[in-house]
Amino acid sequence: MDIKRYRTGERMSQIVVHGNTVYTAGQVAQNAPGASVADQTKDILANLDALLAEAGTDKSKLLTATIWLNSMDDFAEMNAVWDGWVVAGSTPCRACVESPKLASPKYTVEIMAIAAL
Repeated sequence: MDIKRYRTGERMSQIVVHGNTVYTAGQVAQNAPGASVADQTKDILANLDALLAEAGTDKSKLLTATIWLNSMDDFAEMNAVWDGWVVAGSTPCRACVESPKLASPKYTVEIMAIAAL
């Protein structure tokens, strides 16, 4: 099977497609650093929409997602945005964990997803 990589840099690819599966790198709020958890989550989910579309799929085909929060105190705020974004009846498996140190102190949320084509 072919492996296709998109938005590939020295350190990582933002998307890798293998067979009928699309993997995204962990996404942070590049357009909303330092913003509220809700605003960071909105920015990340919009970026995931774009990445999935670039790979030829969409959020209705999500298989799993991993979410890192700086603090589980932000769980409800993140979920309020997440719940409005996912497709009813097509919600993925999901893990959400606390990680007090993400790539930078300006990021409080990171999300990585895997989807089917």
